[in-house]
This record gives sequence, C-alpha cells and structure tokens, in this order.
Amino acid sequence: MNIHAYYDVDVVNGPGTRCTLFVAGCEHQCPGCYNQRTWRLDSGQPWNAQWEQRIIDDLLDTRICRQGLSLSGGDPLHPANVASVLALVQRVRAECAGKDIWLWTGYRLNELNPAQRAVAAELDVLIDGKFIAAEKDATLIWRGSGNQIIHYLR
Repeated sequence: MNIHAYYDVDVVNGPGTRCTLFVAGCEHQCPGCYNQRTWRLDSGQPWNAQWEQRIIDDLLDTRICRQGLSLSGGDPLHPANVASVLALVQRVRAECAGKDIWLWTGYRLNELNPAQRAVAAELDVLIDGKFIAAEKDATLIWRGSGNQIIHYLR
C-alpha cells in the first residue's frame, strides 16, 4: 500500500478532531473526483511500520485529543490496500480505546468481498458509493454526492 497524505490533526474528514490517512489507488476513477491524484497505486509514498506507529502515537497523544481515525483516498478498500488497512484498523481497535474509525469507499457495502468485509467489521462508520457528478451536493455532510450512504456500523 502507498499513502498519499496524512494529517495528524484534521477537522474536516469526520466529526471532531481526527487523524486522517489518504491512501493511494482507486479502481473507480469517478469523473469529477476531487482527489484524482490519488488514483494511481504507485502515487505517494510506501506504507510502513513507522507510519502505522505514528498514527497510533497521534491517536494516543493526550496533548491534542483526537476523536478517531478517518481513512480515505484513493480507496482504502482497493484490493491492494485491504491487508494493510485491516492491520491498521485492528491495531487501532486494540490499542486506542474509545477512538472511532471512519472509512470512505467507492464500493457498496452489500458488494464487499470477504477481505473488505473484514475491514468493515472493525469500522464505526463506512461511507459507500462512487462519486456521481450529476448527484453532487455541497450541502451533504461527509459525502460528495446524493447516492453515497453513511452506514453507522457500531
């Protein structure tokens, strides 16, 4: 997996103050996507144990209280990203009590494969669905187009 960007303090991608990770790689390549630079799997920089530890450390930092972790992209559920994302969310669950985990994906919840479902099982909130430019709505909270659904899983 490659990461495209990481924000250790973010107030835009989910409720409260959060850590937000943008991964590289997206099969959907939705016309009108605001984050096209994340589509290529080889964009950004390689994910490694140091990045994972940094996110855990940031989530546990008591100087800046974070509500949780947001995962976006690209697409965190891209087949090339699933194993690394699963390891990360499992570790957040185990080590960061009380932190919520949000994830944005172009895949539909009811169409996820078993590996993607394993990730979803660790999430608090999953926002699914491709961005559809004809359904773009700037008034929607946490979504770009009206077809996208917010699933509160926990």
